[in-house]
Amino acid sequence: MSTRLGDRILKVDHAGEHGAVNIYRAQILVARWTALHMTPVLRHFLEHELGHRALFWGQLQARGVRRCHSYVLCGVGGWTLGLVTGLLGASAIAATTYAVESVVLQHLLEQRRQLETADPDAFDTVSRIIAEEQEHHDHGRDAMQAGAFWPPILTPVVRASTEAVIWLGMRL
Repeated sequence: MSTRLGDRILKVDHAGEHGAVNIYRAQILVARWTALHMTPVLRHFLEHELGHRALFWGQLQARGVRRCHSYVLCGVGGWTLGLVTGLLGASAIAATTYAVESVVLQHLLEQRRQLETADPDAFDTVSRIIAEEQEHHDHGRDAMQAGAFWPPILTPVVRASTEAVIWLGMRL
């Protein structure tokens, strides 16, 4: 059963996953020089995000719904964020993962609450990615170095930016 709310949430989540794919792609590209030891886990997370994006796209196609107007913005923003934080090194990469995923998890849990009875199919789709997003969050949190320069600066900026993109996506 497709609902307007479910369609909108799936569209925004699909765009967000596109942004996440591009964050990790850009970080992997640059981390070869700035944080080589992080590239295996970044590749692992990229595989998750590619799967999440495909999952949401499949649901949108099944519903006959076009992708979100914020899809390109999320892609360009994700690439830019990934490139910049990748250049800043391991602590910036970890802080970015932690900050993005803390917002994403909060939204996914709220979406599940909204969708549980309104749109069971969208509820199931959102529910399928939570464990992997939690893994990314926890790894980012644990990989941040105590006393490192970038985490206290990047975390609030990335959180606010992620919130803004989600807010905008829900309204486009």
